[in-house]
Amino acid sequence: MTTESTSLARLSMSLPADLFRQLDTMVEERGLPSRSGLIAELIRHALAEHEAFTRPDKMLAGTVTLVYRGDRGRVRHQLAQMQADYLKEVISSQHVFLEDDQSLEVLLVQGPAVRLKSLCDALRRVRGVQQLQLVTTTSLLPPLHEQDGAAAPLTGAAA
Repeated sequence: MTTESTSLARLSMSLPADLFRQLDTMVEERGLPSRSGLIAELIRHALAEHEAFTRPDKMLAGTVTLVYRGDRGRVRHQLAQMQADYLKEVISSQHVFLEDDQSLEVLLVQGPAVRLKSLCDALRRVRGVQQLQLVTTTSLLPPLHEQDGAAAPLTGAAA
């Protein structure tokens, strides 16, 4: 584990008593040493979400989590087509079957905020999608290819 030397700023805040108790319960249930770590995590999530709405060209990475019913016509085919339409943004997907002919799918995505929002809007329009959530971060995946389009050199045995 690496440690970074960061400067800290102190924040003082007032909360309703019930919200304060819920915060402490959450800190305890997660096994965190203090409220500060949890509050910092919540702020990071809010800032990433804010970036997605206020800076449409900002590059973001994240996940799209979908729950859908597989018995609704061609829902799986339509979802696959939407992912193909956003080939530059959808890096990978993981799919599992749930009970009652439901499916859970998680997409790993990266791209401009406006494209990720557009992808989510397109997926939501597919009949049978019951839940969809985009979670983003401003941290990006390392580039897999050179910027000029030339692929990075392969190592190991030839295919």
